[in-house]
Amino acid sequence: MLLGNNAISNSVLAVKSESAEVFGVIDLTNKTEAKIGAVTLGMAIQFVANASVLGYDVRGAMVFYGQPGTPSLRARECERLWAQFGGVLLRQ
Repeated sequence: MLLGNNAISNSVLAVKSESAEVFGVIDLTNKTEAKIGAVTLGMAIQFVANASVLGYDVRGAMVFYGQPGTPSLRARECERLWAQFGGVLLRQ
């Protein structure tokens, strides 16, 4: 991980309403990559954090947000952020 947990939390909370893209989530029903349109960062984190119970494989999931060069979030970071901040990530 390039940034410490606090640095990631602070940067994510600061831009939680900005656009994000999710890649690498596999729909286990049809074994294809799920097509997830542009959503807010908070919604992307919520989706990845909860997708495994909805029938998705998130082992390869990446959430891209912010300026080019901003480190992407992986499933483990999304799960931690969702557990720690939950609904705060969805508030405008």
